[in-house]
Amino acid sequence: MDLRRSVLWVVFTMSMIFLYNSWLRYNGETDLFGTPPAHPAQVASAPTSAVPQAAPSAARLPATAAATAPLAAPAAASEPAAQLTTIHTDLMDLKISSRGGNLVYAKLLKYESRTEPGKNVVLFDDSANNKYMAQSGLIGGDFPNHETEMTVLPGPRDMGNAKTLQVKLVSPDLGGVRLERTYTFTRDSYVVDVRNTITNTGTTPVSPQLYMQLVRDGNTPPGDESHFYHTYTGPAYYDNASKFQKFEFKDLKTNEAPKKADSGWVAMIQHYFVSAWVPQPYDGPRDLYTRKLGDNLYAVGVIQPLAQIAPGKTITTDAKLFVGPELESTLGALAPGLELVKDYGWVTILAKPIFWLLELIHKVVQNWGWSIIVLTLLIKLAFFPLTAASYKSMARMKAVGPRITALRETYKGDQAKMNQAMVELYRKEKINPLGGCLPIVIQIPVFIALYWVLLSSVELRGAPWILWIHDLSAKDPYYILPAIMTATSFLQVKLNPTPPDPMQARLMWIMPAAFSIMFFFFPAGLVLYWLTNNSTSIAQQWFINKKMGVGVLTDTPAKPAQ
Repeated sequence: MDLRRSVLWVVFTMSMIFLYNSWLRYNGETDLFGTPPAHPAQVASAPTSAVPQAAPSAARLPATAAATAPLAAPAAASEPAAQLTTIHTDLMDLKISSRGGNLVYAKLLKYESRTEPGKNVVLFDDSANNKYMAQSGLIGGDFPNHETEMTVLPGPRDMGNAKTLQVKLVSPDLGGVRLERTYTFTRDSYVVDVRNTITNTGTTPVSPQLYMQLVRDGNTPPGDESHFYHTYTGPAYYDNASKFQKFEFKDLKTNEAPKKADSGWVAMIQHYFVSAWVPQPYDGPRDLYTRKLGDNLYAVGVIQPLAQIAPGKTITTDAKLFVGPELESTLGALAPGLELVKDYGWVTILAKPIFWLLELIHKVVQNWGWSIIVLTLLIKLAFFPLTAASYKSMARMKAVGPRITALRETYKGDQAKMNQAMVELYRKEKINPLGGCLPIVIQIPVFIALYWVLLSSVELRGAPWILWIHDLSAKDPYYILPAIMTATSFLQVKLNPTPPDPMQARLMWIMPAAFSIMFFFFPAGLVLYWLTNNSTSIAQQWFINKKMGVGVLTDTPAKPAQ
């Protein structure tokens, strides 16, 4: 019995320690082992002048020009202020800067801000306190880049009832090249089609390269600060060879060497939301890169070679820019592997089918809270045979608890005889002290996967359940669910066999109390899942205890083992 209980407590305690250690690291704090934070929390953003500039002219480029990402350099002091063009679609309000034709502001109209009630989530921003934007330009010569002043061509700025909205910008001739960029916004879509048309206006052939990058500061997004659960913020990219890779801001270097790839996309990830550049399919190598651009300013980008352009000729290249929520179905359809930005970690293989089932249930019940409850019940039903075996083992242990206590008193001071007597008792009553361990261990990855599904799914953001629960992704405002869940945790302890050792008996009550505190700060959806799981476990244990003739809330002599 002692060995079985010890194994369970070790598994539970170590799991919670490592989860909490991860929360500390990803929230920018020194972890339990003394590792410094991944990046300083809320460090002041770099000034506008630190926004990266394009590479120098071809004459000054090294031979490996394709491997050179856009460099950082201060802007000229006399440079005029950029003009902003405001765009309105059915899903977003956006701003495009005349400087480089960059997308520098994106407000998501269907998602409310956590820190500013009544306002919407702002993903892209180019303010004094926040830097996050999508940039693009040409390198390989003194060509138009993301610092070149461009002219916005006349046209509508509000989508209204139209299906699409186009915004065009054109650059001056630089290095014998003129760049025209067209943004196409589509109704009911967070995907922006970006077309770059490059014309050789000079007298000699040119071979520019197109770069597309996402630039942001390393600040934790407002509303994601928590000591009790972590969310990832940072760059990532994907290619067919290495698959999905993400990077911590603290690991990025100023002169990071690009990675050669034959495909792929780049992204900036934060809790619930993502931006990503997806270049058009291209038969040839491209460069994926991450880079530190300055104090608390970072970039992830892709460089795509273009065909040589003869004088007077024009080529066109397309790309897609995603700016919005991490909706798996939308992201998966946009590019291979893009749904992985909703990162479940090592439990992805389990989490993806669990989320698929959760979505399927929601289509029927039309409420995410009830969907969580139904999903939890289905998972409990799937594991019923395993949990029943575990609870039967605990019921038998509870039934013989008084007899074990008597044996300890009888053989006090003689450990060998006491162990021999306990082994004989287990054999006679057909009890395996480890019988309840394996079923619980098998279920741990499934419930961890469900935990990450509920924590990561933007569908739960702002989703109500009943009464006072108006947002399943936020904590219970009145702490009612966590209080009930804590009560069920203590009831579970009462249903389990009481350890004869006083120290273990105290731990049985202290551990649920200690870990229940965290649930007061967890999102309501997670607490609802855990409360449902606890309640069904209590019902199952209660039923088995009664069926086996064991005292439900007190240790009583057992009837003959069944």
